[in-house]
Amino acid sequence: MREDITVERLGDRSTILSSLLNNIFDGVYVVDKTKTIVFWNTGAREITGYSNDEVFGRKCSDNILNHIDDEGTLLCIHGCPLERTLATGEHVKVKIYTLHKSGRRFPVKTHIYPIRNLKNEIIAAIEVFRDISQEEEHRILQEKFSGIIKKYVSTTTFEEIMSKVQVGAADTSRKVDLTIMFLDVVGFTNYSEKYSPERVVSMLNELFEVCSGVIKDCQGDIDKFIGDAVMAMFLDANDAVRAASKILFQYLPELNERRLRQSEDAIGVRVGINSGPVIQGDIGTADRKDLTVIGDVVNTASRIEARAETGSLYISESTFSRLKDPSEFTSVGEIKLKGKVQALKLFKHRGR
Repeated sequence: MREDITVERLGDRSTILSSLLNNIFDGVYVVDKTKTIVFWNTGAREITGYSNDEVFGRKCSDNILNHIDDEGTLLCIHGCPLERTLATGEHVKVKIYTLHKSGRRFPVKTHIYPIRNLKNEIIAAIEVFRDISQEEEHRILQEKFSGIIKKYVSTTTFEEIMSKVQVGAADTSRKVDLTIMFLDVVGFTNYSEKYSPERVVSMLNELFEVCSGVIKDCQGDIDKFIGDAVMAMFLDANDAVRAASKILFQYLPELNERRLRQSEDAIGVRVGINSGPVIQGDIGTADRKDLTVIGDVVNTASRIEARAETGSLYISESTFSRLKDPSEFTSVGEIKLKGKVQALKLFKHRGR
C-alpha cells in the first residue's frame, strides 16, 4: 500500500528523498499551504547564503528571499508564484530576482510544482530554482555584440544574416527586456522665455551633443529627443547607470564651467531610469514610421525622472536589482508616482 504524504514527512531530513534532494546542485525548498518553509536543501543554501536553520518555519516574505519580477514588483505581496501553484495546482515556470543573504539581488529560473496527498489534495508546493546570472550576462554580451556589429555593416546585411540564423520571418514588433533612461532639462520653460530661439536651440544642441556621445560610448541608443528631453535605451542596466553618471557628474559640470566662462547660464538636468519588458516595433502610419519602444516601463521611467531633483539620478528597484555594484545608490523609500496605483521603491545615486 502506498504511503500517504504529509507536510511533516516532507520536512523530515532523515528520509531518502531528503538525502537525494540535498545532493543536487539546484536550490530546492518546500512550503506548506501557508507558504511556510518546511524543507530547504543544500543547493538552496549555497545559492542564497541562508542555512536551513535560518529559514525553517519562516516565509519568503520574512526578509529572506523577497522575490521581485522583471518590473520590480514584490511578488510576496502581489503575484506570488508559489501562492498560484498552491491555489490552482498549476506548474509555474518563471524568471525572478531573489535576495541573497548578503543583500544583493540576482536572477533565478524557477519551477514550482504542487505536492498532493493520496486524496489528490494539494498540501504543499516545491520550488526548484537555479542561479542564471551567468546566462543573463551571456545574453547581454550577445546582444551587445550584435549592436556593435550593426555599426560596421549595413542594416540590410545585418538583417539578412539574422534571417538565416532565425527560424521564420521576424515580427514587426517584439517584447524585449530593456533599460530606459529619461534626461530632462530643469527650468527649460523659463529659459526659453528669457532668451531668443537661436540661443535656446544652441543650448539644447550643446547638451544633446554631450548626451549622445556618452550614451553611444556606453552601448546605449537614443530613441528620441522630446523637446528638452532625451529618451535612451540600453540592453544592460549597468550601462544606463554608467551613462547617466558620466553625464551628470563628469561631462555636464565641464560643460557648465565652459558656459559660465562665456557668460551663459548653467544647464540643470535630472535623470530617471527604469528596467523591464517593453514593446519594440514600428509605430506610425504607412508613410511615416518610427522604430521605438512603448509600455508601462517606459512611462514609469519618465515618471521617475519627473520626481528626481535637479542634478540627481533616480532609479527603480527593477533597475537596482540588475546592477553588479549597487553601492553607489541609497534608498529614498517608496514614492507614489503619477499614474501608478502602488508606490514604487526608488533609489538615488549618491553623487560624486
